[in-house]
Amino acid sequence: MRDRLLALLTERSYAKRDVVLASGRRSDFFIDCKQAVLTAEGHVLVGSVMLDALSSLATKPVAVAGVELGGCPLASAVALTSFQRHAPLDAIYVRKEAKDHGSARLLEGNTRVPQGSAVAILEDVITTGGSTIKCAEKLRAAGYAIAGVVALVDRKEGGREAIEAAGLPLISCFTRDDFPR
Repeated sequence: MRDRLLALLTERSYAKRDVVLASGRRSDFFIDCKQAVLTAEGHVLVGSVMLDALSSLATKPVAVAGVELGGCPLASAVALTSFQRHAPLDAIYVRKEAKDHGSARLLEGNTRVPQGSAVAILEDVITTGGSTIKCAEKLRAAGYAIAGVVALVDRKEGGREAIEAAGLPLISCFTRDDFPR
């Protein structure tokens, strides 16, 4: 499944071109994981590969969290796969900003996850690590412990070092080195 997921990411998500990233940095390649992950096959593959990666964390999570927008389908795919494997992990979506209407929630899906529980953060692409660290801060402020981070792709541009410096273990399913140069 890992090999097929890499092929799907390379085929649907990877582009060798000049791009400005969310961090403001320029890069000579772009990877939009949503283009692969949001296919039916991509959901199956990413759920399996990322759930398997979670087993490497020293602390076992009871839920997985994804930052909107790219991390949300990852959390849902992993939650579904975990249920199918008879070891359910609930999914939590972490908003960038709290809703300004209705429930005014910053987190969605966490109402049945007890405070103090360990939650793993799922990321599609790590560049600087900034969004991951902000996500961890939001989860901690809500009373959760962070089991670690699983990233689909690490661009190898300092994100790992920043995340680990923040005390978060990081597992990457793929890195920049797995894609064409």
